[in-house]
Amino acid sequence: MTESQTPLSPAAPDRRPTLFSRPWPIAIFIIIALLLDQAIKQAVEAYLPMEEAVHVIPMLALYRVYNYGVAFSMLSGMEGWFIVGMRLVVVCFVLWLWRKTPKDRFFAHLGYAMIIAGALGNLVDRFLYGYVIDYILFYTETWSFAVFNLADAFITVGAGAIVLDEILQAKKRDR
Repeated sequence: MTESQTPLSPAAPDRRPTLFSRPWPIAIFIIIALLLDQAIKQAVEAYLPMEEAVHVIPMLALYRVYNYGVAFSMLSGMEGWFIVGMRLVVVCFVLWLWRKTPKDRFFAHLGYAMIIAGALGNLVDRFLYGYVIDYILFYTETWSFAVFNLADAFITVGAGAIVLDEILQAKKRDR
């Protein structure tokens, strides 16, 4: 990185833009992820009994619940419109980061796409039903993780991709 470049400046001219740094591929990815998330949630609504575990493999069950908060049921006591507004702010902030991040940073752009897709997937639920449909449960005999959905997984994996990108960038700078 040259002295005139900052971590959020455009890519150096000798580096190729990544797929998800371009508007059309990221838009197509987000639409496909959103459609997949909504299709699965419709199937869950139609076929999965409410609050009854359907064991898939040891430590994994399908378990339909309604989440009135945000990811992993956080802020479930807050007003619905506050949560909608908060999600819209997050989507706008991530879009801003996407535009400002150098175009050669694959994992960062992939992460932004996943976070936007996940946030929009849960936002659609909030608009349609007033809650988010969650259905994935990891558990042991003595512990269980919060029930979540594909959109939550997109958000979590997307955040991980951004962290990975930062680690890779730090290693490049150290060389």
